[in-house]
Amino acid sequence: MLEKLPDAIGHALHDLRAGLDKIVFNTLGLRAGMATIEVSSLAFADHAPMPGRYTADGEGVSPPLAWRLLPPEASTVVLLVEDADSPTPNPLVHAIVVDLPTRDGTLAEAAMPSAEQDGAGLHMGRNSYLQGAWLPPDPPPGHGVHRYAFQVFALRDGPGFSETPGRDELIDRLRERAIASGLLIGTFERPDGTIPDREAETVPAQLVG
Repeated sequence: MLEKLPDAIGHALHDLRAGLDKIVFNTLGLRAGMATIEVSSLAFADHAPMPGRYTADGEGVSPPLAWRLLPPEASTVVLLVEDADSPTPNPLVHAIVVDLPTRDGTLAEAAMPSAEQDGAGLHMGRNSYLQGAWLPPDPPPGHGVHRYAFQVFALRDGPGFSETPGRDELIDRLRERAIASGLLIGTFERPDGTIPDREAETVPAQLVG
């Protein structure tokens, strides 16, 4: 989508980033006195590059994920994926999944719906493009490394979610019900001059990420 933007745009926006301090994991103070969930992926290590197949330069499917050490009192689990380095006031939301099982669990590759995949029937919330789907990483060329935060939260009993919850609704529920959290960071960078052999599409400039 954004791979054919001029490199100059990425360079001009280089210092404009939401910031890792603004991802939900870091803004709600959930870790103070709370249990820690271990989050991992078979596809990439923490703070390591994500393979291209999970990005807009490849198939764009969602990566495999796993989590463990959930507290026994958890009644549901949610996943939030945000781009900490999007040139937007708040991190760009790439996926929301709610009502996951309350046990050590996994999401297989392509479990989330995307442009090419129907997914595994998960209860999806809205990403920043207002879609109930996985939004593949798609940073502007030359903008530098982007950090994608895969955040897993365990919630106690309480009010449920709407059919397609957004980031604000998710934050409200986390404030009321969160009892544990975990974080995995995957990175992706589109260097200068990287133009995959795909037809460009028009995307709102304020939603780059």
